Amino acid sequence: MGRIFETRKHKIFARNAKLSKLFTRIGKEIAMAVKGGGPNPDSNIRLKMAMQNARGMNMPKDVVERAIKKASGADEADYAEMNYEGYAPGGVAIFVETATNNTTRTVANVRSFFSKCDGTLGTSGSLAHVFERKAEFVVETAALKGRDADEFEMECIDAGAEDVIHDDQGFIILAPFTSFGDIQHKLDELGVEAKSAELKRFPLSTMPVDITTARNVMKLVDMLDEDEDVNLVYHNMDLSEEVEAELAG
Repeated sequence: MGRIFETRKHKIFARNAKLSKLFTRIGKEIAMAVKGGGPNPDSNIRLKMAMQNARGMNMPKDVVERAIKKASGADEADYAEMNYEGYAPGGVAIFVETATNNTTRTVANVRSFFSKCDGTLGTSGSLAHVFERKAEFVVETAALKGRDADEFEMECIDAGAEDVIHDDQGFIILAPFTSFGDIQHKLDELGVEAKSAELKRFPLSTMPVDITTARNVMKLVDMLDEDEDVNLVYHNMDLSEEVEAELAG
């Protein structure tokens, strides 16, 4: 995965400060899961995943239950999942995942953000060669309940994991997106509950940038991330330790 992932992995267990944004995203995911597969998580793996992520983010149980009940009603809004691809200043690739009940509003907002930041919005599929989709499971050490770490890692690999990153805090399990169900089934079989289970996009190639470009790219990423319809924003920017330190400062 390279240094960019090594840097990121140390932050992956940290509590995200933008809880309201995360709760909104999970609420939409619950709604789409219920609309698509019903309110029973035992027969709806997407809903099970959303509920699992809600617990991982300490979303109150009663809020989750209300979201499921609301999504089961006829009046709940239908959300469409739309992806947008483009380039930020310096040629950095940007992939945007959204869930919206108003596609006209969403595409107008995304286009305006790219324009304001001197970026270029591309066509669907234009970044297929830049990002690949993978299943990512985050498992805290405590969830193993005394199970041997090496044994657990081998179980995950046997189930289809491509890589298992392990440190004192826990495990990050990466697998082809088509193996998501197999990994989830293996964790259920072992009685291990993941803190989060998601399909994410990882860059196949990265682009080193200077501090000026990094700041311009992060301005676009922040604008996109603050939009209510945007779920996740990915980029292939590779930050050196010096540039990362300047951004953090």
